[in-house]
Amino acid sequence: MHANEGGGTFAVVPDRTLELACATVMEEMLPLMPPGMSHQVLDFGLHANPESLKSTLQAAIDNIEARFDTVILGYGLCSMAVAGLKANACTLVVPRVDDCIALFLGSGEAYKAQHSAEPGTYYLTKGWIEAGDAPFADYDRLVERYGVERAEWVLREMLKHYTRLALINTGQYEMERYRDYSRETAARFDLRYEEIPGSNALVTKMLYGPWDGDFVIARPGETIPLDAFLEALRRS
Repeated sequence: MHANEGGGTFAVVPDRTLELACATVMEEMLPLMPPGMSHQVLDFGLHANPESLKSTLQAAIDNIEARFDTVILGYGLCSMAVAGLKANACTLVVPRVDDCIALFLGSGEAYKAQHSAEPGTYYLTKGWIEAGDAPFADYDRLVERYGVERAEWVLREMLKHYTRLALINTGQYEMERYRDYSRETAARFDLRYEEIPGSNALVTKMLYGPWDGDFVIARPGETIPLDAFLEALRRS
């Protein structure tokens, strides 16, 4: 049984629990997922429109909630997309972080430390590279549409506030191909390449508990409160 700050306890029962996450986060969760736990993947591209992400998440919760006691959301606040989500028949569990970079680094504190030391960082993981969800992935399409010179200008404008490209190594998979891609991309756009250690600590905690102050819990009929995230951000 796992206590949570709102009082009461929860037991992680794998066959009554569903993990709902985007493809990039699910890459990290699947190797660690308890036998019998269900999962559902949503398109990472939904992050580009937080309102669309929110409505898609709510629709997914509405569609699946009666079959599960708990739905774990593999998201952070994500531009407020999770704030206000509600389930009437199950409990929602979401990590108390701003976005998924903290999930790959192991904690909100680890992300804050990286951001403080290197604020101009563009982060990559295997999932982001495979999903093609980075400005670098648009380069060939931009070349076809606008030509090389214009494509280079667009990418450099998108990246002008970045100085470092950091590949997060969570230890879950063979890294060499992703290192090659990241090094080449960094050199191409005049970014300093660095590989930084990730951690599966927060992902493991999501799947097995305890769901303590690192998580926001919404019981049946409750909404996920924005204030719970804002309080954590104010304390940081």
